[in-house]
Amino acid sequence: MGCGNSQQNSNETGEADKASSQASDSIAHKITPCLWVEKDAKAVADYYLSIFRNGKLKDYRKYKNPPQENGQDQGSFETAVIEVAGTEFSILAAGPLFKFNEAISFVINCKDQAEVDYYWEALTANGGKEGSCGWCKDKYGLSWQVVPVEYFDLINSNDPKVRDKAMKNTFKQTKLILSELK
Repeated sequence: MGCGNSQQNSNETGEADKASSQASDSIAHKITPCLWVEKDAKAVADYYLSIFRNGKLKDYRKYKNPPQENGQDQGSFETAVIEVAGTEFSILAAGPLFKFNEAISFVINCKDQAEVDYYWEALTANGGKEGSCGWCKDKYGLSWQVVPVEYFDLINSNDPKVRDKAMKNTFKQTKLILSELK
């Protein structure tokens, strides 16, 4: 069971070089984040694709686990691959073994406050949670930082007054409000 590109390549003929070449040809990105969820990879894919409107579902598969030695059924798992904003994500729905935490998160660089507002509302709706300093969690518990790109100009400004005001006000906010950081 893999958590990368879900396309399967077999090497039944023993032609290792040929199989290796086929595998590398099917890999679209060198690194693909894998999101482990409890169940329903298709529903998770649909959720993210409803938020990131220019995304696309690239693959969905359901697998049956091999039976245990005693013949007992081991259930199944699902995978999906989506592409969002040019980044491919693999989704593995294989049970409640692992949960998301803040150690891994994704930053959404937004062109303006309207885009910040859109992503913030979409990610915190239906069970998502607001955090501080532009951080939030979606309904699956995945952490995001929703940031207007101009924010980085403010906090990295050569003018100490601009920089200090932006940093000070960042710590007072949940969703970043660009007009209050200037």
